[in-house]
Amino acid sequence: MFMPHKILEEKLKQLLAEDVGNGDVTSAAVVPAGLKVEAEVIAKEAGVAAGIEEIGILAESLGLSVKAEVEDGERIGNGQIIMKISGDAQTTLSAERTMLNLLSRMSGISTATRRLTEKLRKAKATAKIAATRKTPPGMLYFDKKAVLIGGGDPHRLRLDDMILIKDNHVVIAGSVEEAVKRAKQAASFSKKIEAEVTSGADAVKAAEAGADIVMLDNFSPSQIKEAAEALKKAGFFGKVLLEVSGRITEQNLLDYASAQVDVISMGALTHSVKALDISLEIVKVKQSAFLGQK
Repeated sequence: MFMPHKILEEKLKQLLAEDVGNGDVTSAAVVPAGLKVEAEVIAKEAGVAAGIEEIGILAESLGLSVKAEVEDGERIGNGQIIMKISGDAQTTLSAERTMLNLLSRMSGISTATRRLTEKLRKAKATAKIAATRKTPPGMLYFDKKAVLIGGGDPHRLRLDDMILIKDNHVVIAGSVEEAVKRAKQAASFSKKIEAEVTSGADAVKAAEAGADIVMLDNFSPSQIKEAAEALKKAGFFGKVLLEVSGRITEQNLLDYASAQVDVISMGALTHSVKALDISLEIVKVKQSAFLGQK
């Protein structure tokens, strides 16, 4: 994923502004103005680094110097130095939590995604792991990028990315085939159409109506195999992409992958992420005016 530097910088500054509020009263009270420090960002557990680029952009936009010791997507170990930051002490401390929150969250997502994609690879499964739009407000870009760094697929990024017909759309349209029909009439040629279904029969109806992707929602692995057989009999298997979503965990992942699906989407990648434990430690005070010292 690519975003122009200045736009990304503004998104990051908005995250920082939310935390800073009207000013860091603690740093202003305790830390002398003009004090310079050197700090290290350290991993407290093993994982896959993500957010290195973002933290570098944010820190440098604040006048801090950054030296990344690892790259996005690189494996990191417990106790490993991820990056070094130097510059104004008050600024460093004021931005510390925002930087760590983003780095920890993105690294947690990329770590989980890498673990799942490698599990599929070892089992020689061809299905892709994908994220969903179940992300906190303001974090969609960062969460989706972390999934990509971990080796997964971001799925659609926003509502304008593709047409995804969900259960409530079907209720309003009256049937899945009517919903797909309306979508095909209204959509640009550039937009794929995906239809969420709850039965094998509806999977066939969606494919017959012209859906590019059929999402089997909350199906068990055995139900997925039945739906796949129905699509084979109707001549659509392999002609439409088959996605599964709902009730999928790391423990049953391979059961779903063995059901001949193309995409396995998991909301847990982002809505239940375990952040990687990462800290920032001041390792050197370059000059001090504290208590009259120079």
